[in-house]
Amino acid sequence: MSKPDTAAVKAFLLGLQDHICRRLEEADGAGRFAEDSWTRQEGGGGRSRVLRNGAVIEQGGVNFSHVYGAAMPASATAHRPELAGRSFEAMGVSLVIHPRNPHVPTSHANVRFFIAEKEGADPVWWFGGGFDLTPFYPVEEDCRHWHRVARELCAPFGEQVYPEYKAWCDRYFYLKHRDETRGVGGLFFDDLNHWPFEQCFAFMQAVGQGYLDAYLPIVARRKDTPYGEQERQFQLYRRGRYVEFNLVYDRGTLFGLQTGGRTESILMSMPPLARWEYNWQPEPGSAEAGLQAFLVPRDWIN
Repeated sequence: MSKPDTAAVKAFLLGLQDHICRRLEEADGAGRFAEDSWTRQEGGGGRSRVLRNGAVIEQGGVNFSHVYGAAMPASATAHRPELAGRSFEAMGVSLVIHPRNPHVPTSHANVRFFIAEKEGADPVWWFGGGFDLTPFYPVEEDCRHWHRVARELCAPFGEQVYPEYKAWCDRYFYLKHRDETRGVGGLFFDDLNHWPFEQCFAFMQAVGQGYLDAYLPIVARRKDTPYGEQERQFQLYRRGRYVEFNLVYDRGTLFGLQTGGRTESILMSMPPLARWEYNWQPEPGSAEAGLQAFLVPRDWIN
């Protein structure tokens, strides 16, 4: 197994954070990201960047973190018990964008690298990440575009890569207690180390760079769509589902909290406003009722 170049991964991730923030500011047209650097007492730190009250983005965060420690946290060893007791290093960029207009989907992307080491043993390393889309008033054209970009960036790495990681995304971003997916999916991968390091790193780069190609055209098409109070209230109601997933199921949230990460940065993914309503049901045949047909895994391309 080729030796991992952690310095190259970190340099890419820092550059990716800069690039994504710059392009999102251009797409918003008014808002600017404010940076908040932080350090972790046990080792490492990060750069949290948040844009609030923009013209398009109500709140969005693009975070870089690089943390390390003497022992892997429980969330990271739950499905890899052989790693317990190893020192670890984890770095990544994670972002969530909550637009103001209910017709612009919420989006999430994440790319990350882990390495666990023990004296006298080979290092164990892997990449993970992906991106997924959460529309409130979904448009077929947007969903197909999102998945076409995902498929095209996967293509150079093998014809089975997109179907495998698309299906993994559908399984991962699933709210069991609601019996629905969080949105229309995208890509999700973890424990990626079965190719040489350089190839795995190249795939992680493709995913990180592909996010903007997938998202920005959708933002441009939908940001000026008129909406009223009914659409806004539905958006806030559906944002509640996003909160439920992040607090109940998301491994990244658990990893961050268990490693003593910065709580404000970890919970940056939460929407600025959300609401819950007891046993609310949409009017049959309404646009709000139409969302449910999109919250099941399906082939978006063919």
